[in-house]
Amino acid sequence: AGMAVQVTVLPSSRCLFDDPVQICVVGLLPQQAVTLRASLVDESGELFQAHARYRAGSNGELDLSSSPALGGSYSGVEPMGLLWSLQSKAPYKRLAKRNVLTPFCVDFEVYEGHGDMSRLLGKCANERWFLGEGVKRISVREGRLKATLFLPPGSGPFPGLIDLYGSGGGLVEYRASLLASRGFMTLALAYMAFEDLPAMPEILELSYFEEAVNFLRKQPQVKDTGIGVLGLSKGADLALSMATFLPGIKAAVSISGIGFNSFIPLRGDGFTLPPHPYDLGRIKTSDESGLVDVSDVLDDHRDPATWDCRIPMERSLAKFLFLSGLDDMNWKSDLYCRDAVQRLQQYGREVEFCSYSGAGHLLEPPYLPLCQASIHKVLGIFVHWGGQRREHAKAQEDAWRRIQAFFWQHL
Repeated sequence: AGMAVQVTVLPSSRCLFDDPVQICVVGLLPQQAVTLRASLVDESGELFQAHARYRAGSNGELDLSSSPALGGSYSGVEPMGLLWSLQSKAPYKRLAKRNVLTPFCVDFEVYEGHGDMSRLLGKCANERWFLGEGVKRISVREGRLKATLFLPPGSGPFPGLIDLYGSGGGLVEYRASLLASRGFMTLALAYMAFEDLPAMPEILELSYFEEAVNFLRKQPQVKDTGIGVLGLSKGADLALSMATFLPGIKAAVSISGIGFNSFIPLRGDGFTLPPHPYDLGRIKTSDESGLVDVSDVLDDHRDPATWDCRIPMERSLAKFLFLSGLDDMNWKSDLYCRDAVQRLQQYGREVEFCSYSGAGHLLEPPYLPLCQASIHKVLGIFVHWGGQRREHAKAQEDAWRRIQAFFWQHL
């Protein structure tokens, strides 16, 4: 009997979800054909899996950071391929973390041959956490606020961030908890479809978001030089509005967003930004898949009739970063991103932007697998988000680095 097959995850089997790891296998026969499989069960019991075929080196070892996959869920050298190519058995499921106090556990298994995965040779588990050691999670129900504050370990002062998700609503914590694990004091803020916040508000009040800014700024551990805000989708245009109309915001990141107020009127002090005009009659439903394509519902943003819903970002002294995917099927975020960037540049404002080919609408923290379509919690329809697996995964890694670097630079 040869040496037992061992699977290891380096540097440690316990890590943060956004940590890259090195997956190694030792004790195989020289040139042995094997299949590696990753499995993860989410909090609703949904199984996500990925597999790839490999051949051991002449020393009977495999190292996924240098050994190429010969096919399966992906091919080529992809150190984290087994994670970013995870897919649910049932179609159109989005992998997201609801309770950030527990990890996702990923099982890595090695099977004999390139066939039916019937003979297991070895396995190991990887605990992937959303909350770093010593990060505190504090539920916030102060005034009207419905939020969760994540506090990094130590006395600070830390750069402060407000984190907004999209029109699916709810209180989404996993991006905020990861950012806090990286040294940012982060407030995840709900603004619709949560507790007694309506699923589809008739109007959003800027003063609610101002309350969040004031709450964060008065925390003793927050740097007093100003805070940052980031948002995805509907949350992105809210982030831009906050940076434009509220004092104390130094940096804003728009992820798959637009430079207009979208879908819900925003009431400020003595003004209301109307929503960008749209026509749900332009929704296209695929006969084949039943998926909904909403990318054409917005009126043409070049039509001056739509300009009263523009966010006048050029009035803001904040720094801006725009990130978008060229394969976004939810709305033409690259087009809208370019429009916003051009407007800012016309006024001599500093702005960074990056558009990613092959990336879809849902640009998430790294290694969360691409969700090409899922049910929109508020609209109750299956929406096509777009994206190509590998390109989307690379975009998420790059965007995550950029977001953190941007906030460290400006806060």
